[in-house]
Amino acid sequence: MNSPTLVGSLVFAAVLVVLIAVVIQLMMIGWRRRALRQEELIGHLPDIPDEVGTATTTLRGVYVGSTLAPESNERVTAGDLGYRSKAVLSRYPEGILLERIRANPIWIPQSAISEVRTERFAAGKIAARNGILAIRWRLPSGVEIDTGFRAGNRDEYDGWLGEAA
Repeated sequence: MNSPTLVGSLVFAAVLVVLIAVVIQLMMIGWRRRALRQEELIGHLPDIPDEVGTATTTLRGVYVGSTLAPESNERVTAGDLGYRSKAVLSRYPEGILLERIRANPIWIPQSAISEVRTERFAAGKIAARNGILAIRWRLPSGVEIDTGFRAGNRDEYDGWLGEAA
């Protein structure tokens, strides 16, 4: 029953499983180290004000992540900024509120926004026809980041693009 081919196949499968487990563990260690390095750089995010005006524009879609500006590949992993999630993006006179499912909301004060534009590529995600709304803003620590959002209906981006700072 135990032919050399069967034993060899089982040994190969066991080695392959161990190798995959080691690679996944190394990826997780790298993610945690990057998050620790960025925590000092990022600092604390702005708090949501107690009172804000009426939302002027709202989009439903997906938060694709944040990157350190101007590098579109330097993904921010500090806190829960590195996790993609469904979200609602709302524009207020005082700023922008990004409410994410199973993650803390992100408040972007109007005074911190330097640019709102569309991109084809952000935070390791690619979208067709400039499908990602990218908001460049300055954190209280002084670091600029790009926050990416992909709406379900990309035709609604026009209401966001002319209202940067």
